[in-house]
Amino acid sequence: MDVVAAQESQAKMEAVEFQTDPSRYKHWRLAFDGPVATLTMDVAEDGGIRPGYKLKLNSYDLGVDIELHDALQRIRFEHPEIRSVVITSAKNRIFARAPTFICSGCPRTRGK
Repeated sequence: MDVVAAQESQAKMEAVEFQTDPSRYKHWRLAFDGPVATLTMDVAEDGGIRPGYKLKLNSYDLGVDIELHDALQRIRFEHPEIRSVVITSAKNRIFARAPTFICSGCPRTRGK
């Protein structure tokens, strides 16, 4: 009987919302400077995808991933001037030594 109650409880959980925008981000900050976009990860401990689920310093749940996906799609489709994306952390302990650089738009890869 307990298994059935647990399944019913899970079925009543709210659906995950995949639509978001930078004004609603809890875990990322997006900034632009000419051809460079900077994504800064700053995980909000109380910002888990489900209420009551506390994230740790370097936790990564579906909510963090949804925001990252949204930010990258915005860079890709709304900011064609961007040639490099710097991914860094607001908390120095997450990315050990240096930010990660993702470069696109190299003339050789764009057929120019």
